[in-house]
Amino acid sequence: MSLNPSWPSFYNPAIELAPFEHRDAMQAGGYYLTKPSEVFRFTLYWMFIFHVPLLMICGTYAFFNLTFPPSRQTLKSTYPLPTLGIPDSSSEPEPRLTPPRTNERRSRLTFAIIVFLGFAFISIMNALVGALVVGYVLAGVYHAAGFHMSTWVPFIWAIITVLLSYMGIWPSVIEII
Repeated sequence: MSLNPSWPSFYNPAIELAPFEHRDAMQAGGYYLTKPSEVFRFTLYWMFIFHVPLLMICGTYAFFNLTFPPSRQTLKSTYPLPTLGIPDSSSEPEPRLTPPRTNERRSRLTFAIIVFLGFAFISIMNALVGALVVGYVLAGVYHAAGFHMSTWVPFIWAIITVLLSYMGIWPSVIEII
């Protein structure tokens, strides 16, 4: 039983799940968090571990997609039926009146780096804000109830928070990509 555990301080959770009638609330061999700052710290580390790498993978994908865009291929219409000689407006592109402007200030690589750094910043801020909210709410609930928090609780809540976060961004990311 340790009151100031170092991170991650995992222990066998079976000591918590076994029959606990007539036993002390803090089991020998367990690690418990009592201070809100410790709960926040543990939750923050787990949020960084679970949240930042996945968003960095998305940022890397966006970086390479912007740096090396896919080649544009013209799709030939392959219809089994003959056309009736009516021009199809979707198959013929409209002529442009002016050529597209090139960006004199930023190259494609610069824009890709900005997008990657944006992903990095958003992932770190999302993990920080999520850890602040979840960590201090958990600390408040456990303190109000008079319980000592196991070091497994911030781990589990970081997983829950990250999964809920990814469920919320899935549709918008797919539409953008």
